[in-house]
Amino acid sequence: MIRVENLHRHFGGFRAVDGASLEIQTGSITGLIGPNGAGKSTLFNVIAGVLKPTSGRVMMDGEEITGLAPHELFHKGLLRTFQIAHEFSSMTVRENLMMVPARQSGETLWNAWTARRRIAQEEAELLKKADEVLDFLTISHLRDELAGNLSGGQKKLLELGRTMMVDAKIVFLDEVGAGVNRTLLNTIGDAIVRLNKERGYTFCVIEHDMDFIARLCDPVIVMAEGKVLAQGSADHIMENEAVIEAYLGTGLKNKVVANG
Repeated sequence: MIRVENLHRHFGGFRAVDGASLEIQTGSITGLIGPNGAGKSTLFNVIAGVLKPTSGRVMMDGEEITGLAPHELFHKGLLRTFQIAHEFSSMTVRENLMMVPARQSGETLWNAWTARRRIAQEEAELLKKADEVLDFLTISHLRDELAGNLSGGQKKLLELGRTMMVDAKIVFLDEVGAGVNRTLLNTIGDAIVRLNKERGYTFCVIEHDMDFIARLCDPVIVMAEGKVLAQGSADHIMENEAVIEAYLGTGLKNKVVANG
């Protein structure tokens, strides 16, 4: 699905991504972990077209997509969510979902006058799809709530719902668990697994919660100082002495020992 080859992204003399190479297999839920400053979000931003790489390349299904703009990647089925949710706060949850699909007939003034029947039909279809998404995510009771009133976890579910309004092939999730309580995090995890198994979504997930990563992700890719340090199952990663000593810290090491 995605292949990253010797990717660099420098900010002046700082090498945020420093020769990273990795692969994300079709149909996987791949975890991307590492300490703050490891280059994870920068890597996501380069893959998703938010930032241009200094050098290296990104391939998707054998096609080079290096440097393509986010809207071009959107049409290829590559989507990226952010650590801080980006909702339209003054619109309802349902309206936020209905805004996602591009090239709607009602977007042009001419069509608003000449294609009212087609616009009405499209809106009815979007409404139906939005309600199906809300049911899938078990937040249909929030359909008419203003998105700005949602909790942090509910906003993360809404972001996940947006990816379901289009034909997403791969979704990059940046710290989906940040600021989310355990109950909602489990709901988000369940939705990710269902989307993967039932709808064929491929995911790459940045997350610091190792329990969440271990539950969802295989493989797990480890980054440190802009480079890929290790890759393997969550169990393998947590037992990797080099990974533990290099940057995951004594907290994880003690957790591994305690669980052992």
